[in-house]
Amino acid sequence: MTWVTWEHIAVDRMGCIWLIQRWIEPKAQFLFVPAGTKPLPKDAEPFDIPGTRYSHHRGHCSFHALLKGYQLKDPILARIASIIDEADIVQEINVEPAAPGLDLICRGVRLNSPNDEVALEHGKLVYEALYAQLSAEMAGEKERTAGN
Repeated sequence: MTWVTWEHIAVDRMGCIWLIQRWIEPKAQFLFVPAGTKPLPKDAEPFDIPGTRYSHHRGHCSFHALLKGYQLKDPILARIASIIDEADIVQEINVEPAAPGLDLICRGVRLNSPNDEVALEHGKLVYEALYAQLSAEMAGEKERTAGN
């Protein structure tokens, strides 16, 4: 399947693409179009574009919409959704200390990349690392609570 989103990817779109390729559709292709492009390609599934199924809804980021839409129940992915929510959307309360850092890194990845395709390749490594670290933390927490 082909997916379409706005160009100049950052924290949410970068995370969504990683999620789609890692858990939803490994062979997915992506089109990057200028913001505000209308009409969108009819043969592509839009995401992180206002008014689409997989976009911001009720104060949550597009990553969250994909988790819900594809019924992905992985607690690590849910935590990443919370981090992206806080990094991408103005929050009244900050509870994810990694959020500003993830946002800063993703913006830097984009600035150091000649185009969205290259930014995506670098961004996937960032999200793989985040998933690995959160998994290790969760495993360590389970070990600590099992020992008590």
